[in-house]
Amino acid sequence: MPTIEEMINAGFSFHQQGRLDEAEHVYTEALNLDKTNAEVYNLLGVIKLQKGDAQAAIEYVEKAVEKSPDAYFYETLFQAYIRNKNYNKIIAKEEVVTKLFPENYSLLFNIALAYKNLNKFKEAIKFYEKALKINPASHTAWFNLSHLYSIEAQTKNAVSALTICNKLKPDDMETEYFLSIALMRVKDYDKGLKYYEKRISKEAAQKMLEKTYPNKFRPDNEWKGQNIKDKTLLVYYEAGYGDVIMFSRYLPLAAKKCKKLIFYNHKALTPLFKENKHLGIDLIYDSYIPERDIDFDYHIAIMSLPHVLGLRGKNVFVSRGGYIIPNLDLAKAYREKYFMNDKIKVGIKWQGNTFYEKDRVIPTENFIPLTQVDNTQYYSFQTYEGSENTSKLPNVIDIGKDLSDFAQTAAALSNLDLVICNDTSLAHLAGAMRIPCWVLLPYEVNWRWHTDLSVCDWYESIKLFRQKSFGDWQSVFDEVLEEMKPD
Repeated sequence: MPTIEEMINAGFSFHQQGRLDEAEHVYTEALNLDKTNAEVYNLLGVIKLQKGDAQAAIEYVEKAVEKSPDAYFYETLFQAYIRNKNYNKIIAKEEVVTKLFPENYSLLFNIALAYKNLNKFKEAIKFYEKALKINPASHTAWFNLSHLYSIEAQTKNAVSALTICNKLKPDDMETEYFLSIALMRVKDYDKGLKYYEKRISKEAAQKMLEKTYPNKFRPDNEWKGQNIKDKTLLVYYEAGYGDVIMFSRYLPLAAKKCKKLIFYNHKALTPLFKENKHLGIDLIYDSYIPERDIDFDYHIAIMSLPHVLGLRGKNVFVSRGGYIIPNLDLAKAYREKYFMNDKIKVGIKWQGNTFYEKDRVIPTENFIPLTQVDNTQYYSFQTYEGSENTSKLPNVIDIGKDLSDFAQTAAALSNLDLVICNDTSLAHLAGAMRIPCWVLLPYEVNWRWHTDLSVCDWYESIKLFRQKSFGDWQSVFDEVLEEMKPD
């Protein structure tokens, strides 16, 4: 009869060959002979992990650790906990693990990862920093740490961490993109805009247009700042509505550089930009035009404009409002339909596209105390997803149901005294129109609002409010309610 050691070796041979069922069978037979063998429990746990059964893996490896507190067994156990999203169980073993294995990089890294996933960012930072003292060449640890630094507004540390990442992994697109975000967060647009050219939204937009206009849209005719005064320039949208509104401030500068400017735009934004002819757009379209019917010499993504235009320092913040003008006739029509009262008129919105950054979504009920402030009338500008929650708010007029594009939204907005909303396209539109707007930010703040939230560099009419801790909208609304009170 084979010994336990021989059985383990046989099972391990199957394991290495990827014959998991056979390996599991042999390990189980070995365990039947010796119920105290920690190594076999751990190996069965590894098999279960590989088969995708994290709970079974946990049950096996917890027994391995119970019988022998080996560092390797703990590493397997933490992997199983992570796979099963049992982050609190990792934290529960933090004290014993750090006492037994204070220099084990893997265990420290996974403790940091657990804290990160529990939104305990300061604790996660502490353990990533400990892990990096043991393995300072870990790109993954530096990368994760840079994100946590950004969340905690330790922006200079985030830049330093991503600079190290860039040295460890040169020319990595993801690293350079997030380095650009960190640099722009600290207002270093000279360097940040250069790295920002690695963003995925630009790459996705380019691929789409390469398929649409294969003979005219080429890498060699991307505008990089060369003289185009006698040429036609195609500027195309990328990313979301808010990004396009924000970066449209650069269109007049681009128009001065070329003979003709064509703008390929989001359909919902097209009516708004058609109204704003002063931006220098000669032709605007938002749907397919056959290649034979469109002619341009150079092309550029709209979010590349400040970099290619050579804007540096504070010059990046050109046109801090007033560059979007509503249709006056449409504004009058909305005024007569909705705004014929003497109250303070406040527009609200709580949700954007939830495909991105769901922490920006505000529970609708948080707005209820605001609606009870004397002499105020609230208007819901929530459209599509999220608009079903408008009925939860008392005495709020639902204007969102009447809005199908941004020209209509701009016209309605022009009748307001104030906008209060989450970080969404409505904030950019209000800012671009120089309408007072209070933007309610989650704990993790988007790069464009920078670190000093006492001022908004992009829009002079915007005031910023940020959560005091992750998920804490109550503190934000307490501040807003205080601001709403009459002097």
